[in-house]
Amino acid sequence: MRFVIGSSMMATIMKSDSLKLLLETAITVRAALFDERHETAFRLFNGFTEGQPNLVVDLYAKTIVLHNYADQPSNGLAAVRAAQEFLPARLPWLQAIVVKTRNSPSSEEKRGSLVYGEAPDRKIRENGVWYAIDPMLNRDASFYLDTRNVRQWAKEKLAGKTVLNTFAYTGSLGVAAQAGGAARVVHLDLNRNFLNVAKTSYTLNGFPIHKSDFQAGDFWPQINRLKAAEARFDCVFLDPPIYSATKKGVVNLADSYTRVINKVRPLINDGGHLVAINNALFYSGADYLEEINALCEDGYLTIAEMIPVPADFIGNAIPPIASVIADPAPFNHSTKIVVLKVRRKA
Repeated sequence: MRFVIGSSMMATIMKSDSLKLLLETAITVRAALFDERHETAFRLFNGFTEGQPNLVVDLYAKTIVLHNYADQPSNGLAAVRAAQEFLPARLPWLQAIVVKTRNSPSSEEKRGSLVYGEAPDRKIRENGVWYAIDPMLNRDASFYLDTRNVRQWAKEKLAGKTVLNTFAYTGSLGVAAQAGGAARVVHLDLNRNFLNVAKTSYTLNGFPIHKSDFQAGDFWPQINRLKAAEARFDCVFLDPPIYSATKKGVVNLADSYTRVINKVRPLINDGGHLVAINNALFYSGADYLEEINALCEDGYLTIAEMIPVPADFIGNAIPPIASVIADPAPFNHSTKIVVLKVRRKA
């Protein structure tokens, strides 16, 4: 019997083999990031810069999360299926694969579906700290891999300090600060379910849980209440969504981030720090830096440092394969991170 492979099927096979080669290259480049117990988390493949823009692959312990980024989700299925086939064979210790369809009309598909294994991992370990995760809680996988260096900074710099973690999501920046010996960390987020993940991270690390340090509610009235109480912190983390609108206020990182920064400035002690993160894809690094420099003109804010995004998250193709929406330079990624030193008026 003779089998005839049609042109469309042949093209699919060739694309599959090409993707497997790209994934193998990505695994090789990131070999040093794999830990012996398979507890850590990092971006295993960034298709936007490594040759397949429909696919991003994240590793959380022994769980793979495949992100289908195709504008038309059906256009990304071949890449997802090829990765599903290749990765368990290449990494036989994997226990679960979750597929998230970024542009699906279904909220359930955006949160993800389990396509391999019995259950995804619920915790990862990074720089000696445990973080609870819930890969199918939200469109994102509940733990941001691009802010690893911020967590390291928090762990190293905030011993004995008081910290306010705004737009906390699942609390990882505040958990890192707590792990570094912070005197107090207050987490603020609109969604209580996200804060419950942060509490689980505290439990994993043996940190005491004070309910008053996990505050669910709208950012704008929460900050007003803290101001009314004359609360002060040595460090404020500001990592808002690109756009968010409630009855109380609007966050728009490309048009009104200055307003958000100025909102929290009165809460910061003299000599304290404001970690301002802006991940707006359409907002260039030069424009963001210009906005920050304008805030610094009065002398009460100064740029202490700019924290880079980890290389694995950006992608390690040599040469890089990418076309960026807005040039992030002088930052190394559209997630643009500035640490500001705060001086208060006498």
